[in-house]
Amino acid sequence: MTTDAPARPGARTAPAPVQPASQPGGLRRALGNHRLLVLVVAAVVTVAVVAGSTAVGTSGVTFADAMRILWLRVAGGTIDPDFAQAYAIVADLRLPRALLALAAGAALSVAGAVMQGLLRNPLVSPFTLGVSPAAAFGASLAILLGGGGVASSNPLVILSALACAGLVTMLVLGLASARKMAVATLLLLGIAVTQLFEALTAGLQYVANENTLQAIVRWTLGSVNDASWTEVRVMGAVVVVLLPLLLWFAKDMNAIAFAGDDAARSLGVNVTVVRVGLILVSVLLASVAVSLCGVIGFVGLVGPHIARLIIGANHQYLLPMSALSGGVLLVAADTIGRTVVAPSVVPVGIVVAMLGAPVFIYLIMTRRASK
Repeated sequence: MTTDAPARPGARTAPAPVQPASQPGGLRRALGNHRLLVLVVAAVVTVAVVAGSTAVGTSGVTFADAMRILWLRVAGGTIDPDFAQAYAIVADLRLPRALLALAAGAALSVAGAVMQGLLRNPLVSPFTLGVSPAAAFGASLAILLGGGGVASSNPLVILSALACAGLVTMLVLGLASARKMAVATLLLLGIAVTQLFEALTAGLQYVANENTLQAIVRWTLGSVNDASWTEVRVMGAVVVVLLPLLLWFAKDMNAIAFAGDDAARSLGVNVTVVRVGLILVSVLLASVAVSLCGVIGFVGLVGPHIARLIIGANHQYLLPMSALSGGVLLVAADTIGRTVVAPSVVPVGIVVAMLGAPVFIYLIMTRRASK
């Protein structure tokens, strides 16, 4: 027989049952599953944007034709003679262009996310630290020495871009470490380096002949025109190899970004080695992208912010989301650039700046308003 009498003082009562969903482990699993679902949806959207980009143009290729060509490219099959021209337009011109934009945008955005996390500043990017202008100078120098006939996928162009970007990165980070600069001072130093290498690139343009000048200008404006499958393979291989490497150190990046250097060291993170090593990896990503596509400034700055708004700041999810958001941003910008004033083509670097600047201003204003 049960009673509703109160328990005696000092008597122990059974603890209230805890719902599994409220347990920390269950909550983490639920959040993880949610973020994985968001990544899957974002990946599907990315594929749809790339496929849609191949169907947009002035050649009269319909969306159904583009989808059929993409299927033939993936699965193989016989190409009818009357369909050969449409196949060449999509498979040999539009598809490599879209895939190069996707891979380069992913590389720049991931590089920006890594730099922002490790330096704990949302305004850091490969461009603001002077990495992209330095890489552009290196690529332009290689083009000038080659007489303007050096392809962007040539190892000489890529190595020259990597060398200049790596030297600038070590110089900037070395000065910042030796002088114990604040991140704001580091950004000012990056702006000075940016101005220097933009001036040096302009000097190369001044002494270049007409053909070389045209090739160099392509880098200063940023473009994926005349993209080739070789460039797609090079850029794609760099992203596929380096993104998993960065994800391997995602927990270390979280410790540095969220807790600070001292707390991260107490957790067993070798802060100096992780910061310098991963920033060099991000420089490699940005440098290859610049050597193939030129200077594209806002992707490395805006892409991580968009990803952070969608999926949060945990680098285990932020890095792949940054890759998708940056890739979609650059593919969309290129699609707009080649259709808005067709048949003329607006360089993708110009379109990204026009799209990215308002988005970044909006992000800054909403971030300030929320504090």
